[in-house]
Amino acid sequence: MPDPPPKKPTGGPRKKLGEILVEMGAVTTSQVEAALAHQRGKAVRIGEALVALGSTDDTAVARALAKQAGLPFVDLAKGKIGKAVLDRVPGEMAREYGALPVLERNGRLTVAIDDPLKVHLVDNLRFVVGAEIDCAVAAPSALKKALAAAYGKEEGAAAPGAAPSAAQEEAEDAPIIRLVRKMVEEALEARASDIHVEPFSDRLRVRYRIDGVLREVAEHPSTLQPPLLSRLKIMASMDIAEKRRPQDGRIGMRILGKEIDIRASVLPGNHGETFVMRLLDREASLLTLADLGLHPDDETRLRKILKRPNGLVLVTGPTGSGKTTTLYAALSFLNRPDVKILTAEDPVEYHIQGINQTQVKPKIGLTFARILRAMLRQAPNVILVGEIRDKETAEVAIQAALTGHLVFSTLHTNDAISAITRLIDMGVPPFLVAAGLQAILAQRLVRLLCEKCAQPVAPSASLARILGVPPAALEGRNLRREKGCGACGGTGYFRRKGLFEMLEVDAGLKEGIYAGEALGRLRDRARAAGRYTTLYEDGVRKVLDGTLTAEELLRVTRAGEATDGTPGGA
Repeated sequence: MPDPPPKKPTGGPRKKLGEILVEMGAVTTSQVEAALAHQRGKAVRIGEALVALGSTDDTAVARALAKQAGLPFVDLAKGKIGKAVLDRVPGEMAREYGALPVLERNGRLTVAIDDPLKVHLVDNLRFVVGAEIDCAVAAPSALKKALAAAYGKEEGAAAPGAAPSAAQEEAEDAPIIRLVRKMVEEALEARASDIHVEPFSDRLRVRYRIDGVLREVAEHPSTLQPPLLSRLKIMASMDIAEKRRPQDGRIGMRILGKEIDIRASVLPGNHGETFVMRLLDREASLLTLADLGLHPDDETRLRKILKRPNGLVLVTGPTGSGKTTTLYAALSFLNRPDVKILTAEDPVEYHIQGINQTQVKPKIGLTFARILRAMLRQAPNVILVGEIRDKETAEVAIQAALTGHLVFSTLHTNDAISAITRLIDMGVPPFLVAAGLQAILAQRLVRLLCEKCAQPVAPSASLARILGVPPAALEGRNLRREKGCGACGGTGYFRRKGLFEMLEVDAGLKEGIYAGEALGRLRDRARAAGRYTTLYEDGVRKVLDGTLTAEELLRVTRAGEATDGTPGGA
């Protein structure tokens, strides 16, 4: 049974772990000082350092952590946990979260964890268990042993975030490990979003995606492929023996003083396995609505929509078009102490303070639809569903929007209007779509001109024709084109922002949706009401403002081609 939780301090700063251990008599002050010296230059916490130096054991550290966090401590070596309690949490989820159910009483389930910082992860258990969750702290070694005894050992996978073994630490200077670290460091310095490691019959190619465009940065001999792929798979907790099936994983690294989360994917091919890593900076600040690149008129309309108490707001676009960033900016705008926000994401890319975020896990039944239904019992004001993939999720999302919740989600469609027909094609009745839908935002990411080398360009008839504006509209505008310099890597472009297609669903459009009108007729209604700005029109505004070139606009929207040999003019 867990010990009763210690009394939480009523005021003053929280005591440091070393101080608590000294008060407990588990260590001496000199041992704490030695552990602090041991910490320098190493990514270990004070408790880990004390255990590594042999000053104390992980049980004493766990007791001190429990006291510091105001949580009970549980000694897993004592007593026996009933099968009914263990069955309350699926084994896969228990192992992944490092959370062992130990006691159920009065409709509340107590789970043992080895780190109080895991409390936010355990919140996700509520959706599976259907009960309130309390936490108790256990020693890491005892918890690992108890999890293995309760659910069996997990085959072929190391626990995410587990400490490296002695053999791994000794191998830190191995050439392959240095190559991987250098690869990630260079990618971050180059502002890359992805790293692609691609095998061919005679070579191994490495490419970085920078500002949405792939650039080849290195070639290695094909003999390097097996050890490099094995190292990357080990880091991502993948099965290194499996070479016939796709695999996904995650890697956590501290590079250039930043905590980097890497989403990894491996895909078998003719000449071996292609390994792609998406780099996510955990410490990167989230964008605000003003940072997205919305036209001032569209931003004002969006802010008004976000202040509504209910309705469904969709963001559409292909993979990698910045939909998640836009949604996070909207949530940050709404994130206040008096607003309860819940999200269901796959995966959770960035953790936002003050928002309850849940990771989708279909293997254990934690689907978008199931999480969404459970969310409604949590009395939220705002709900984010990472993606609407099926009829069930779509209907639950719209029902939530109709019952007093502001709901955000994404769809994979080419433009905003198509999202309406996509929902109907999924099997959602038109009257539900019409009643619940408030706004749709379609988007793409475009490369901005490098401010250090952009060159002015004279207005021309061909540019006016491409942009669909009269030649007189170009007079006096800050038209520019790319040149290339050291700051932008010779491309002429630096960083990206969004092109946005804003569609507000007004009464007239709702009437058309309810009547089952065709896509073209719905588009005409939206245009006539003045509530529809297309991606291309937004791009034209950015070209006229001097932040975008016509070539980049055409590349992203493919709305037309230049009619002469000049470089798109802007």
